[in-house]
Amino acid sequence: MIRAGIVGASGLAGGELIRLIEQHPDFELTFLGGESSAGKRPAQLHPGLRIDFGLTVERVTPEAVADRCDVVFLATPAPASAELAALLADRVPCVVDLSGAFRIRTPELHRRWYPKAERTTELADRFVYGVPELIGDQLAGAPLISVPGCYATAITLGLAPLVLGLGLELRTVVVDGKSGSSGGGLQLRTADLHPFRNGAIAPYAPTGHRHAAEVGDFLQRAKPGTIGSLSMSAYGVSHVRGLLTSSYVFTDEPVDQRSLQKAFVSFYRGHRFVRVRRNAETLIPVPDPQAVLGSNYCDVTVLHDEDAGRVVVLSALDNLVKGAAGQAVQAANIRFGLPEEAGLTMQPVMPA
Repeated sequence: MIRAGIVGASGLAGGELIRLIEQHPDFELTFLGGESSAGKRPAQLHPGLRIDFGLTVERVTPEAVADRCDVVFLATPAPASAELAALLADRVPCVVDLSGAFRIRTPELHRRWYPKAERTTELADRFVYGVPELIGDQLAGAPLISVPGCYATAITLGLAPLVLGLGLELRTVVVDGKSGSSGGGLQLRTADLHPFRNGAIAPYAPTGHRHAAEVGDFLQRAKPGTIGSLSMSAYGVSHVRGLLTSSYVFTDEPVDQRSLQKAFVSFYRGHRFVRVRRNAETLIPVPDPQAVLGSNYCDVTVLHDEDAGRVVVLSALDNLVKGAAGQAVQAANIRFGLPEEAGLTMQPVMPA
């Protein structure tokens, strides 16, 4: 069994990691770390977890983590992850960070979006970043892994067949993102209180989002296609889980619906967790976040808007699973040579 630890066990992503690792056939949960929740059992922190794991949350020391973990998942804020990764990088065989501390490789861009997450360039360059479907070969044996953000995962999986598959030059990409309240974590903010959030469509980042910078930074390095400009507006909606990104793509290269659909299906053939869907194939139009809740799937649809001269790419996922804990486990599976789907075979729960 592979011994797994979680730091940040009291948060939403931490709770999802506990849930997934507990049912994983090859991982054994051996360490739970945290500060404010030290001394508490998982069931006290996460009402859905009634199982007695025989563990309580402990304050984190590098010695304890190194002695008891083969892999440690950091479900902590970016500043804390940057500090912990520096302490654990050469003491634990694998560190998987779920925060934004190491997602953006370009130093100037990182400082703009994560000014409090101080890191060295040398450490940042050691992290493997990216969605497993796109960089799986780099994850095998990787000691340091940075898991993409939830929006970034959805956007990148939507754009990858155009940029990495067809090698298109995308003149402009405009992204509209809508996410449930769990995307903001457990921080107490007035705007997230029920009287304000319920039924709302709140434009909390109408002119820019750090996940858009993350996507641009990754795809610019990945090639072979290019993106002239990528911008994003983000909205909070009254769902708890799930997000949807609508990417409006403008390119001067000739495309049509048939070739686009064929390219997406071909690009994701053999990748279990990306489902390429036709918009009208089910009882409800898809992708829809409610059709992936509780699962590690990302549903992707591509449409050619011939009249407007644009390509519309829709991506939906559960921000706590494929957008966080599930993708972290998926990456760790590849790193340790396990089946990619180990511990992640749950189907979506609908209606939810």
